[in-house]
Amino acid sequence: MHSNSRFEAQQLAELAGKTMFDRDPASQALGMLLAEIRPGYARMTMAVRADMLNGHQTCHGGYIFMLADSAFAFACNSHNHNTVGAGCTIDYLAPGREGDLLTAEATEQALAGKTGVYDIKVLNQDGRTIALFRGKSHRVAGMVAEVAAA
Repeated sequence: MHSNSRFEAQQLAELAGKTMFDRDPASQALGMLLAEIRPGYARMTMAVRADMLNGHQTCHGGYIFMLADSAFAFACNSHNHNTVGAGCTIDYLAPGREGDLLTAEATEQALAGKTGVYDIKVLNQDGRTIALFRGKSHRVAGMVAEVAAA
């Protein structure tokens, strides 16, 4: 590895993240923001709105899942290879409430060949863990963003 490889990997992650977010109306519609991206890592935020509440007046689990799933998608595509989810699980540990700012932090645990494993922790603004999500990824053909050859 030459000395610029870490810098280049970060630039590639940022380009892949911007490219994906620009063409992701689902995450945008829920008010998600990509707060940070690095190779194998992504952090996304989402404010819990009144229209996201369930019959218990807490954040519907589907929205929490979607935030975690989006962070998973950005983390596993941060290497600029088109990558999709192959399976995932989620454990809900505490409720999200209206007005909460939820943060999903996705971290690559393993990446070998075409498969990866990612852990995503969803926290509220007080640092309370709301959910734990584990996603398994599978790389498919193509790149997220086109990169000109040097």
